[in-house]
Amino acid sequence: MLLSSIADVREPALGPRCLWDDLAGSTPPAPLLLLVFSAPEDALSRISGLLRDGFADGLAVTLALAIVIAVFARTRAKAAERELQRLRELAEHAQHERNLAQQELVRRLEEERELAKEKMQFESQLSDYEKYASLAQLALGAAHEINNPLMGIMSHLELERREADAEQREEIDQCIEGSKRISSAVRGLLDYARPNPLTLSNVNLQIVTEEALRFVAHQPMFRNIELQNCVPADLPTIVADANQISQILMNLLLNAAQATAPGGRITILAAKVKLADVVELRVCDTGSGIPADILPHVFEPFFTTKRGKGTGLGLSITRNYVRSHGGDIQVESIAGYGTTVRVTLPMRQNKPVPVNEEVVA
Repeated sequence: MLLSSIADVREPALGPRCLWDDLAGSTPPAPLLLLVFSAPEDALSRISGLLRDGFADGLAVTLALAIVIAVFARTRAKAAERELQRLRELAEHAQHERNLAQQELVRRLEEERELAKEKMQFESQLSDYEKYASLAQLALGAAHEINNPLMGIMSHLELERREADAEQREEIDQCIEGSKRISSAVRGLLDYARPNPLTLSNVNLQIVTEEALRFVAHQPMFRNIELQNCVPADLPTIVADANQISQILMNLLLNAAQATAPGGRITILAAKVKLADVVELRVCDTGSGIPADILPHVFEPFFTTKRGKGTGLGLSITRNYVRSHGGDIQVESIAGYGTTVRVTLPMRQNKPVPVNEEVVA
């Protein structure tokens, strides 16, 4: 019956519905109907041609359906591949956009961090400048009021000492020593509040360091301390005020010696900073170090932990000298492990410098 039905088909344009009507005489099964309806036109034409030519056995029908399924599967596979490629491109684009957003976020966070750091530095400098201004007014007003009568007191004490006996001389010497300390404090206050203008020249740090070490080596507090000059001889010269650079070294050496026990070591090092016209000078000691709660206050005027042994202006004056050169000074210390003071100085200044003027031994 099936073969005769297929052989009797005479319609030139065989459609899917009449094909199923001829094959089974009833409604086609749903899965097969979907496959036929979903197949491309060329696949249906092949099936119709096969049926017209008399391929009526089950193998021919199975082969025809297999062709439809294969073509349909290939079409679906290509569509899925295109969709997968599109999704991959969308994913890559989304990843790229996310990376750009992360980079922008990091950049903005870094900018905000730098701005916050600069703001803190500016506020700290502004606070320091306000202190300097107040202290300068105090120092300049008090200096003459103290120095003039002080010189008279010291002159009178010198005269009294000449005619005094041994016991009286001891008391007068104590008075003279106290007067000298007052004079030194006033002079340091003036230097802190109103530093002298820079007298620039080409300065050889190795020679200046050697002279400073030679000067302090014979003082009692340095006799049992090893002093090392590790400044290289070929270090480039810097344009600076030789007297102020020498004073910076002297103040740092005195502070290091006061914190270093006998048998300790003080080392001075220097090197040019890479990729910058800056020289870094370091004074390192093996002393007792500075406690963490005291370290933030070491540059404050009159701040000292050495009661009766200093005015507390040494590091303040040193920082003023460094800043007058456009440099910076930092203190690194751990209690019980020594201290390192880092001084960075520019190699050139914006003022004219006499040619061939260099610090020599």
